[in-house]
Amino acid sequence: MSRDAPTLKVSYDHMLTRHVASIGVMERRNYEFSWSDGIFRDCVKSGYFCQRVLLGDELIGYAVMQIAADEAHILNLCIDKPYQRKGYARELLGHMVRLAAQHRAQTVFLEARPSNSRAIELYERSGFNEIGVRKDYYDSAKGRENAIVMALTVC
Repeated sequence: MSRDAPTLKVSYDHMLTRHVASIGVMERRNYEFSWSDGIFRDCVKSGYFCQRVLLGDELIGYAVMQIAADEAHILNLCIDKPYQRKGYARELLGHMVRLAAQHRAQTVFLEARPSNSRAIELYERSGFNEIGVRKDYYDSAKGRENAIVMALTVC
């Protein structure tokens, strides 16, 4: 973590359906084109790896990852605005990669908007490499935006 991070340590716990409303509020606060509460509920019910990030008792972020066979796919990763740029996203990303490795995933995949340079920088600093582009993957104010597909070998 960066030097300006608070001294409280983050902890992680499983996102449950009863947490979806607060996760949805945070999602909409942080993303213009956000997931619906229904998507989060479906991820929880489907057994995806849905993690909440807590600083003390306060929810500061979350992540959703699917693991199948020997591959993991981080579908959503968010640290709430007041806690951004303090090292928490890097710590959460590392937590998800370790979780993937513990469940025998050999590769972790994710997508990022080309316009989200902060996310791309985080992923590259964490060892992810660009492996492709998904055309017109994301909704955007100007129609559609491509996604940069990134991967990290963990085993």
